[in-house]
Amino acid sequence: MRFSACTALLLLLSACATPTPHPKEPAARNPRVANLQRAAKLPWTDGGRCVVREASQPWPVLAERCFQALDHDRIRFKDPAGRCAIASTGVAAMGVGLCVLAAPELVVGAVIIVGVVVVGVAIKEALDAYELRGSSTEEVEPATQTRPLKEPSAEQKPKPEPSGQDWFPPGPTEPLERERRLDCTPRPVPHLGGDALHNRCADRVPQNGFLGSDVLVNGKRFDALQLRARVLWEVKTDNFDTYPPELQEIVIRKQVRELQRERDLARACGFNFWVGVRSAAHRAALRDADPSLDIVVMDWC
Repeated sequence: MRFSACTALLLLLSACATPTPHPKEPAARNPRVANLQRAAKLPWTDGGRCVVREASQPWPVLAERCFQALDHDRIRFKDPAGRCAIASTGVAAMGVGLCVLAAPELVVGAVIIVGVVVVGVAIKEALDAYELRGSSTEEVEPATQTRPLKEPSAEQKPKPEPSGQDWFPPGPTEPLERERRLDCTPRPVPHLGGDALHNRCADRVPQNGFLGSDVLVNGKRFDALQLRARVLWEVKTDNFDTYPPELQEIVIRKQVRELQRERDLARACGFNFWVGVRSAAHRAALRDADPSLDIVVMDWC
């Protein structure tokens, strides 16, 4: 059974296990925020960046896509009721752990955390931005996902947007959204934290003009910028060679979509875009999926 099939089964189980709301019950809370709050209780090695990217997906889909970003040294999964024995059949080594994590409700004792969980930086920023908007029904979306915006009335005033983040809540007006997208001045912003190896590899990009920080261009955090060559970088530090084939397919499919979007943002501001990976196998898989990507193996990482 492939990972996609496992996710489909988990979604079905989730739908069957979720009770039908009573007509008099209040409207359900924002599912994106509910996912962020649930993920905030878990330890993440990437500061929660994967969770923020996938928070609008149903929880089982988020669980599958971000499972590898968990700090597996600090988390234990148990299946006391045996519900995941069938669902996990053939799903490599993830099996029971992924099934338990993706369950619609958290069974007591199913997930055991070692030590104190510090909320991932990216998750905290996302939740803080949601609180700034002060709405329980409006969904917080990544800045790079565009959607139609309503024309404000004359009495409305633009709300200040948080700065120095990998994503922003939707702006109140179309002119402000257009102005944000055209912000091509590189600005240093702190590393998101939570992944020392990733930050070290990014800082060591040759001729990186933003050592010790990410660089914000066109609303997107890039990992490095070679100023003279005008090249923005995205660094991938996955242990790609150790993944089972099913997971490699999922990772490549997701990363190619992200890299194409990031390349478009860089080019819109007149920058070239390069990708750094840690292995020749990872580079080859990305190039097979999209030969137009510029990818190098980071011998400095």
